[in-house]
Parts: sequence; structure tokens; C-alpha cells
Amino acid sequence: MTDPSGDAPRDAQAHRRDSLEAVHADRGRPGTGEGPRERVNRELMELLQELRVAVTGVQVMFAFLLTIPFAAGFGKVDTLGKWLFFVALMGSAFASICFIAPAAQHRVLFRTGSKAMLLRRANTLGIAGAIFLSLAMTAAVALVAKAVLESWPFALFAAAVAGASVWLWLLQPLRSLRHPRGARFDEERPGAAPESPMRSRRKP
Repeated sequence: MTDPSGDAPRDAQAHRRDSLEAVHADRGRPGTGEGPRERVNRELMELLQELRVAVTGVQVMFAFLLTIPFAAGFGKVDTLGKWLFFVALMGSAFASICFIAPAAQHRVLFRTGSKAMLLRRANTLGIAGAIFLSLAMTAAVALVAKAVLESWPFALFAAAVAGASVWLWLLQPLRSLRHPRGARFDEERPGAAPESPMRSRRKP
């Protein structure tokens, strides 16, 4: 005779496993329960939210730079200072354009089924905007440091800003792509079944 009490837990586990596999098969993405359309929608919304955060700071800096030529002491700025000002102004302007473009295109392409294309385009524009913003911040810091110090050490402060922004915004994530250890902790292995909720609650 078989022990009914021993078969019940195994049957329950098999039922849960079959149910999860059926859900993942219906959704088209094993291990997450998220289909391609849901994933594109989620990633696009996340990206647009990130760009909203970035564009606020860029617009504040852009508005401040627009007022500088009307200041009383701007005429005393030398040629190098004026070039730094124009680099900062144009960099912040192009950064604003890149950060705002995905939201504007999202409105123009509303209900055209172009979200996947818009997601890739917005990702590229976000990277371009970060490059322009790094350039603008570097030039702005160099301009202010030059006006305060009136000597060559202003270049050190500008180099520090450029190095920090390039490393944190571009080089470090690119390095993570080449060495992905620990970079994908939020994604399960392809084809791996997710952990049962009942099992995750068990104490070791």
C-alpha cells in the first residue's frame, strides 16, 4: 500500500510547477511571466521616467546660462571664457533636446505600434544626452573656476567633472557589459523555473 500522505505534497508541488509553466508558456517569456509587449511597455515607461529626472537639471542649468550674457561683468570675460560659455550653452541645449525628444516622439507616434522602435531610439537619445550634459557641465565648471581662480588650476576641476561623469555614466556601465558578473541579479536564467512562493517562505 502506498502512503497517501506522502503523495499529497508531491502532487501539490507538481500541480504548482505545471501551473507556473503554463503561465510562462502563455506569456512567452519563461521565468518572469512577462511577455514581449509587457516588457517593452515597462522598459519604455521606466526610461521616460529616468529622462524626466535628467531633463529637470539640464533645463535649470540651461536657463541659468541664458542669463549670463546679460550680466554686468560678462564683457570682461576673455576669449577662452567666452568659448567655454558657448560650449556649456550648446551642450545643455543639445542635452535638453535629446532628453525631451523621446517624450515628444511618444506623443507623435501615439497608438502606431512603434513602442519597440521608440524604446531603442529613446535609449540612444538618452546616451547622447548624457554625453552633451557631461560636456556642458565640464565647460560650465571650467568657466566658473577660471573666473574665481584666474589661473591654470581651473583645468583640474574641469577634468575632475569630466572624468567623474564619463566614468559613472558611460565607462562603468560599459565595463559591466564586458564583465556581467552580478550585473543581472534581477533576471533569472533563461528557461529556469521560478522559485515556488511556498518554498521561499520556508526557513533554512
